[in-house]
Amino acid sequence: MRSTLRRVLAVGAALALIGVATPGAAYSQADPESCNELLGPDTPAYVVCHWLAKPDEALGVALFWGADDGANLKGAGPVDGKFIDCSAAGASCPKPEDSVEGDENSPLPEGAGDDGAPQCEAGQQCSVDGHDAGGSSERVAENSSGLPPATTPTPTQDAAAAAAAQTPAGQAITAAKAAQFRIWIDTELADDWKAGPEAFAAAVKRIGALASRPEVAGIRFTSQLGYNKTFATNDEIKAFVAAASDALRQAAPGKRLGVHTVVPELACGADDACKAEMRKRHPLLNPEQVESPLIAGRVDQLSLDTGLLYGGYDTWKINAEQAHRNQWIQVRARSWDVLTQVAAEETGLVGQVSADQVAIRLSVPVKDGAAQQVNVWTRVQGTQGAVNRLTAWDEVKKLNPIQRRLAAVYDPASPEADLATDLKKLSEAFGQIYLTVT
Repeated sequence: MRSTLRRVLAVGAALALIGVATPGAAYSQADPESCNELLGPDTPAYVVCHWLAKPDEALGVALFWGADDGANLKGAGPVDGKFIDCSAAGASCPKPEDSVEGDENSPLPEGAGDDGAPQCEAGQQCSVDGHDAGGSSERVAENSSGLPPATTPTPTQDAAAAAAAQTPAGQAITAAKAAQFRIWIDTELADDWKAGPEAFAAAVKRIGALASRPEVAGIRFTSQLGYNKTFATNDEIKAFVAAASDALRQAAPGKRLGVHTVVPELACGADDACKAEMRKRHPLLNPEQVESPLIAGRVDQLSLDTGLLYGGYDTWKINAEQAHRNQWIQVRARSWDVLTQVAAEETGLVGQVSADQVAIRLSVPVKDGAAQQVNVWTRVQGTQGAVNRLTAWDEVKKLNPIQRRLAAVYDPASPEADLATDLKKLSEAFGQIYLTVT
């Protein structure tokens, strides 16, 4: 519903520029300026027409400017503006000898450096062809996504990227590219951060080299954040997310960053007793704390696990389907999709599942507009070592209309058959892949 309303508002804003408006801003049918009669019978009810200039008015405008061989048009001049009389006493105007020399075939202005940027002194601002170029190293340009633009790699970075491409993880990225996947690197930096600055810096450098390749869309740098026992306080979590985000923005500029977690309270719906108990059991996972890094712009994607939804709420007579629905209603109500991209993390499709279960768990979060994609685990190893695998391949393939929104979570170090065979099979059902890198 919210998505539909957005489309209506966007259409209304665009059409208002050409004299068409939505009912809230439109003129009534009795308005002499109305041109609703020109609209077709199949025009949506929320679209109405208003003349900017009626035909007779438009004719009058044309006659005014064309009268007397265009005398009015010829006599028209620019509106009064601010001009400098260079001949006036005290006026400061550039001298001809101060201008940049060159012709239309000169690609760079006089005094420009090898990279095309003008030579500016520290703290000074100057420009080439109208584009500002600050001499201060503290000025950082941003693109439309709010992230620093990708910079030209240094020879050292090129060498690191080339070396990373030859590793097993790098070869998996190459193979996933050949299979036409949109690729994410799925890794864990929390333990490295806890181990100290040297271990953390080395891990970031290694992941950054892998992610520097253009086919890599992003990096998910931690999983089960706040649910596992890695961190004891919310302050620790905030410090880790801030450090990882800042470091990866520098090591792999322009790449999207993601985290994986779970918010047990969301599945309670309106049951206050359930919510109170979930806050007690999971003090680091209340919605406000999970939302904090989203507001700060630290991450670009939040993956929410659905594992607790199946059987975890029986005490409050909330079945799995209700818990699933409750979670995504809460996510949508909190507008987290405005703060970041939201993904559903689905681990419950391994083993024997019905067609209805596949449809509900994969399509509902997307259809309801709460999640933009669903990440699917195709194999899950239990605590006793037993491995459960995705068996409902035919059912997943039927969801072809949302294939680009389905991502497979895959560990190339533990292939089912071999890397090429596995990726070929996954590409039949999924448009994205999260490659586990340890």
